[in-house]
Amino acid sequence: MIIELNNRREELPQVNMTVSEILKFKSFTFPRIIVRLNGRLIKKPAYPDTIVMHGDILNVIHLISGG
Repeated sequence: MIIELNNRREELPQVNMTVSEILKFKSFTFPRIIVRLNGRLIKKPAYPDTIVMHGDILNVIHLISGG
């Protein structure tokens, strides 16, 4: 399956992966992230149930704080 992940074309190993599966596959392990699928905010409890399909646009933003 091919999607756009963080403004880059990305080929994934299977069709219709969940947000959780993609985060694990890409090793996105930061404790605080924001996920947007096709411009829509996806809340963390919905990651295991939200399906990403071929051609979708997924943005994963890592939140960093400091001072």
